[in-house]
Amino acid sequence: MHHGAPTATLPAPLDRSKPVVVAPMAGGPSSPALVAAATGAGHFAQLAGGYLSTDALRAQIDEVRSRGVGAFGVNLFVPNTHAIDPSAYERYWDALLADGAPHTAGVERPALREDDDEWGRKLELLLAERVPVVSFTFGLPEAGVFERLRAAGITSMQTVTSAAEAQQAERAGADVLVVQGAAAGGHSGVWAPHALPEELTLTALVQRVRAAIGLPIVAAGGVVRRAQVEELLAAGAGAVAVGTAVLRADEAGTSAVHRAALADPRFERTELTRAFTGRPARALVNRFVEAHRDAPSGYPAVHHMTRPLRAAAAAAGDASAVHLWAGEGWREARAGAVVDILAELTP
Repeated sequence: MHHGAPTATLPAPLDRSKPVVVAPMAGGPSSPALVAAATGAGHFAQLAGGYLSTDALRAQIDEVRSRGVGAFGVNLFVPNTHAIDPSAYERYWDALLADGAPHTAGVERPALREDDDEWGRKLELLLAERVPVVSFTFGLPEAGVFERLRAAGITSMQTVTSAAEAQQAERAGADVLVVQGAAAGGHSGVWAPHALPEELTLTALVQRVRAAIGLPIVAAGGVVRRAQVEELLAAGAGAVAVGTAVLRADEAGTSAVHRAALADPRFERTELTRAFTGRPARALVNRFVEAHRDAPSGYPAVHHMTRPLRAAAAAAGDASAVHLWAGEGWREARAGAVVDILAELTP
């Protein structure tokens, strides 16, 4: 136990960053332009490797580096299949059709697909490219990964959602823990299939993890105000990550339909839902979320199943059937240059 121990300091290159850093957001928002603008202003930021092909990720790394910015990181999804029974998969597709969901007309049920998001190829790319920081979410990488990163001079970060996950990550050899609370927008990093993150304030979770382990902590989840940043730093976080707070930034690659929804007063709350991907993720409550509260656990199969429907809805500007990821403080996310948004949040 480390009660009363001084807060472990962040290793290089995170120790040179301002205390507010930018969380990786897969699916578009974490554009090279966003990462370059944030790091150029002294805020550590990460590209989101999830869902990208290895070649597309390489191109994004090259683009960030071509802008000659500060230290950046790349986040990867660890393969942690929440396997789905084929009959449950078929039932969920039938439910989507029965619901009369838009954008299903003429779409064949996608084949059940459990892939690893090109995990091995992406990991080798990041090692070869000597990316300064590599972070992981959705689970713990297999034995040996943290040692390989350390040998390459790369700092590692592991997303955890509980003290138990934190202890496993420390034993596995992670350098830094990203402690993610339940208020976070988008996917929860919770490891266990069928589990939801505990409903606990981020400050309480940081204090609980700090008491259990000795690694430095980056706190993440629902942070949209400077007072929250100050509270988390006082609780023992070495830095605080923001995601939803920069979704409307000029440089973010957030889709037009997602941007508009974040500013639309018709959306009244967020909820953790499996409806879009089969993995718990916090989104603005729209018709799709409401219609599929009993969606099965099944990642990445459900993600692949609903992707053509979500892509069609986004292309049509239909916010009722798109995954509108948002943390609990989404109403305070504002438009503008990312450097201005981050400056407002930084003590």
